Amino acid sequence: MGKKMSGATRAELVKAIGERYGAGSRVDKLRILDEFVAVTGYHRKHAIRVLNGREAKRQQRRSRTRLYDEAVRNVLDVRQMAVVFASGTVRLPVSR
Repeated sequence: MGKKMSGATRAELVKAIGERYGAGSRVDKLRILDEFVAVTGYHRKHAIRVLNGREAKRQQRRSRTRLYDEAVRNVLDVRQMAVVFASGTVRLPVSR
């Protein structure tokens, strides 16, 4: 398929075809799956999961806990600025 399909259109298609897919016989499911793969461009295994309603949920990223509070970060920023101005170049610590 040359044209892209919007997310809303794809969701409507999944809902409509998913009901037919769930109620169909094995032969019907194969035919419905072939049509669905041709229209959406999904891989067969992904299409099966989507039509069965077992689409993978995306996990939210956990935010990192702060290692330093605001006062410590201010001191580190002042120290870094002093090093930059004293040397004229930015020097980063090298881990050994």
